[in-house]
Amino acid sequence: MSELITAELVDLDLSAATKDAAVRSLAERMVAAHRVTDLDGFLADVAAREAQMPTGLDGGIGIPHCRSEHVNAPTLAFGRSAAGIDFGAADGPADLVFLIAAPAGADDDHLTILSGLARRLMDPEFTAALRAGRDPAAVAALIRGEEPAEEPAAEEEGTAPEPETETAEAAGNVPFRIVAVTSCPTGIAHTYMAAESLAAAGRAEGVEVTVETQGSGGFKKLDPAVIAAADAVIWAHDVEVRERPRFRGKPLVDVGVKAGINRPAELIAEARRKAERGEIAAVSEADGGKDSGDGDADRSGADHAHFGVRLRTYLMSGVSYMVPFVAAGGLLIALSFAIGGYETASAKSVADHFVWGEADSWAALLNQIGSAAFAFLVPVLAGYIAYGMADRPALVPGFVGGSIALTVNAGFLGGLVAGLLAGAVVMAIQRVPVHATLRGIMPVLVIPLIASAVVGFLMFIVVGKPIASLQNALTDWLSGLSGSNAVILGVVLGLMMCFDMGGPLNKVAYAFAVGGLADPTDGSLKVMAAVMAAGMVPPLAMALATAVRKKLFTKTERENGRAAWVLGASFITEGAIPFAAADPLRVIPSVMAGGAVTGALSMAFGATLRAPHGGVFVVPLIGEPFLYLLAIAAGTLVATALVVLLKGARRAAPDPAGAAGASGSGDPRVPVVA
Repeated sequence: MSELITAELVDLDLSAATKDAAVRSLAERMVAAHRVTDLDGFLADVAAREAQMPTGLDGGIGIPHCRSEHVNAPTLAFGRSAAGIDFGAADGPADLVFLIAAPAGADDDHLTILSGLARRLMDPEFTAALRAGRDPAAVAALIRGEEPAEEPAAEEEGTAPEPETETAEAAGNVPFRIVAVTSCPTGIAHTYMAAESLAAAGRAEGVEVTVETQGSGGFKKLDPAVIAAADAVIWAHDVEVRERPRFRGKPLVDVGVKAGINRPAELIAEARRKAERGEIAAVSEADGGKDSGDGDADRSGADHAHFGVRLRTYLMSGVSYMVPFVAAGGLLIALSFAIGGYETASAKSVADHFVWGEADSWAALLNQIGSAAFAFLVPVLAGYIAYGMADRPALVPGFVGGSIALTVNAGFLGGLVAGLLAGAVVMAIQRVPVHATLRGIMPVLVIPLIASAVVGFLMFIVVGKPIASLQNALTDWLSGLSGSNAVILGVVLGLMMCFDMGGPLNKVAYAFAVGGLADPTDGSLKVMAAVMAAGMVPPLAMALATAVRKKLFTKTERENGRAAWVLGASFITEGAIPFAAADPLRVIPSVMAGGAVTGALSMAFGATLRAPHGGVFVVPLIGEPFLYLLAIAAGTLVATALVVLLKGARRAAPDPAGAAGASGSGDPRVPVVA
């Protein structure tokens, strides 16, 4: 097994001023050491990981890292900066920078070494030794753990410090016990740093903390007896906790992994307070928990996140569960119109009249099945918004509130409000201390009963009618869109769809369009068409740009460009993310401009769409299909031209600080602008 770090991979005088320059400088050392095969491809992978979450940590540490197919052996490069480099940490720039590169299939031994390093970074003596080191070889040996003065070996994962536990129990004082789970998207660094931070804070507070690290090499489950004996649970995670039901019935603190690193003492104190109040978390039965398939699994999980962040998470939970109903129902209704015309919507029930040999009967059947699927949209939206807020006990009041929203004609907006009300009511009930004998029936009987009654009262008597009036006003506005108003809305929707390509703004625009399909009008169908058209522009533009100006892109980007043709045609905006991650300052403004053009033209042409997805494959179901394709083509050409122009201008500019010469690649481009 090759050494993880050598003297050649240590730079004790890192002169880079920005994090992208620092990453490039350290990555070039990996290339020189024959650990990385494609510099640009590797840097794009690092940038994509950095886009998920900043890698700066409190204490002056930056740990950019990723898994990449361009890495042939797990490798660590270390740089020390006198001026400090901003990696997004709350307490300021980092002077210790670790670039961690793991192959796509890194073996367990190397991952163990990387996890050990991550734990040691939480030791002030270790980081002080790194700051004081003068010899690259000695620093490399220190990082490898070969110095005799190193700290004692890390404790085995999933075990608590024995001496303190035995001493406390021998004295007759059973310590407060916490079980914790830590995980991060890559599972290399933050996972183990959070584990070590929590364990160290527990020792300082006299609390027994036992941590399960769900990292890259899998995870060793905590002993069920340890979980059963625990007084509280802490989840510090940015990917979904695996086998969640094991922790049911315990007070739970649910936060992002960085909170576990930066404020472990606060989390332990909060866990103790929740245990004292008897707050029992509702954990879903599903093995993976709340896995919406649309980003919900990668939530921040932070109890203390900004209200706007938490609200968006709740709404996206409902939207992600609603989208399959929209997709199935919308496509079935669109197909029914393609077969039997728009009069199919007024056909008799196929339960009373169905002729096997008549196309109109089959069209009516498809229409009525699709309409049945559409009838679930608002209740599902409300139910899973509530579920995102307060888990399984909130499902019943959420669905009830959503159904009432339909009854009082409050529509999509009523569903949003009903879901938020249901989640808030359930969360309030869960905070009320109850006797231990009642805890078992609270999630399945008491909470759904009380919350449904409260939400039903609010929706029928208090907020239902005002929301219905607002919904009607919005519907009338969409129906009356024409001329410049429609074009302006198309521009705004196009910009939102292309700004973050699958992120929050993209999803807000898409949710707005999908919500209009629940009660379709001519205006809402135009909005859906504009949103899908604009969402196709980024990947199509990058695919075209890589085809017409290959020299402006790396080999990896050209390969991604070929795949982007299919992704763009299928309305998968995320196909442009690798390009945006590698060069956001040029790619994102370009595709936004193209998306704005497409959205404006689609609205101006009056194109309509009943299907919420499908790209070019549902063109036969689109109103004004030729003009619709023309709008997409125009936006794609605008975005492509801007990308080529901006990248070409950068290529012509002189290379700052001689980065190309240092790498020996002859490529003056700096693809990482994180």
